[in-house]
Amino acid sequence: MDSVDNVGYVENSDATERWPAFRRHPLAARWLNLQVQLGLAPRTIDAYGRGLADYLRFCERGNIDPVSADRGEIARYVHDLASRPGRRGANVVAIDSGVGLANATMQLRLVAVRLFYDYLVEERLLETNPVGRGRYTPGRGFAGQRERGLIPRFTKLPWIPSDEQWHQLLDATRPEPLRNRLMLALAYDAGLRREELCSVRTDDLDPSRRTLRVRAETTKSRRERVVPYSATTGALLQTYLLERRALSHARGVLFLSLSDRNRAAPITLWSWSKIVRRIALRADVPRFSTHTLRHLCMTDLARAGWELHAIATFAGHRNPATTLQYIHLSGRDLSTKLANGMAQIHAWRVAQLANAPGTRP
Repeated sequence: MDSVDNVGYVENSDATERWPAFRRHPLAARWLNLQVQLGLAPRTIDAYGRGLADYLRFCERGNIDPVSADRGEIARYVHDLASRPGRRGANVVAIDSGVGLANATMQLRLVAVRLFYDYLVEERLLETNPVGRGRYTPGRGFAGQRERGLIPRFTKLPWIPSDEQWHQLLDATRPEPLRNRLMLALAYDAGLRREELCSVRTDDLDPSRRTLRVRAETTKSRRERVVPYSATTGALLQTYLLERRALSHARGVLFLSLSDRNRAAPITLWSWSKIVRRIALRADVPRFSTHTLRHLCMTDLARAGWELHAIATFAGHRNPATTLQYIHLSGRDLSTKLANGMAQIHAWRVAQLANAPGTRP
């Protein structure tokens, strides 16, 4: 077994400072280094590192050798995840609050652990993967389906603000610098993810056509796309470019830091998250996040009558089925549709009854 010193990722980065457990588990460090060498996105590496480090710490607390862990010990880890105090406190006021990590967080932790054991199986250090995965079962449904995985997967509708919450957010945004207001406008206009927004470069913009090129290396699906933005956002952009020239004349990342500590450096993902969180708390809309404007954009396009495949292309989704998770109509929209539909059905039935053969005046 190689020493940790031979694992480049752990030796040459801050991984051991963030996740000291990797110092004590060279095989895990080697696996994470392999993911880096394969060119996985930094956010993916971060998620895998946090997930696997959490599992390694669990094994250390229980005196478990992670290389020889069996299905029962994996089940204990799942129970541990489901029993941890939630961030919202001990009072259960909703299905996903109170005790236990969120379902999506648990799924992500188990993905990292499963892939690590896949690596051990490939290296012939294990015969089978104790985490396992859902299996294809012939005869279940039209095209067959997979048995459930280690834990059930919950798919929740994305949250979008109500009209009242939207106006609260607008009020909270007014005191923000021009750069931040432009970033919010562009995130909504183009339906951008956080990394896509922070990675926009000056040469990605075509002001004459009001379009933005979203480069493949910044996207989740690794697919390039060109999206439009509105005239209002274009006006903000022209004003911001004048402000940006006071910071730097160099081409490159569009959005630059305004702080004295790293002035004119590209804004980071974490800085943008903090800015959005500050706006959310000022507006008293704590659920507002960097991804909310993307959800809202997709939903508004659906309300405007865009077809599913067009929205999927705009969003950069490989599979239109993914787009369905981002598109939902509000309760008010559904109520209006139901009322209109029932009114039409009612009128149709009355007309049929009035014109039915043998009816008498």
